[in-house]
Amino acid sequence: MDRRILDELVRDGRTSVRTLAERIHISRTNAYARVERLLRDGVITGFHAQVAPEAAGLGTSAYMALTIEQNTWREVSAELARVRYVEHVALLSGEHDVLALVRAPDNAALRDVVLDRVQRIAGVLSTRSWLVFEEFGGTQSPWQ
Repeated sequence: MDRRILDELVRDGRTSVRTLAERIHISRTNAYARVERLLRDGVITGFHAQVAPEAAGLGTSAYMALTIEQNTWREVSAELARVRYVEHVALLSGEHDVLALVRAPDNAALRDVVLDRVQRIAGVLSTRSWLVFEEFGGTQSPWQ
């Protein structure tokens, strides 16, 4: 039942508890209690709007891989969290240590992020970037 609730909320985070209960065939009280528990347990961490980057003025996207000095993840991640246009950051295993998604208005802003902001962070040894030409979200929810 919780997976069905998550699937519905991932599809539309603005769904009312009443509509949610109707869609998954449970009482409103049960739906409300389950959503509250999922929030309390940290399974649901918030609700947000999905924004189309290009329509919102962020026409240049790139993935940026970073190689960092050993044991500098906490400091580097704290600095990356303060860099404008960095949307997502992940610690990796493999060839690179960190992967960041950058969404900027244009190539000049992207260049500023990479060369003037990220490469100057203490602990960053190197960066490698890949421009995103097109993207889409997955069509299959893992919560079904």
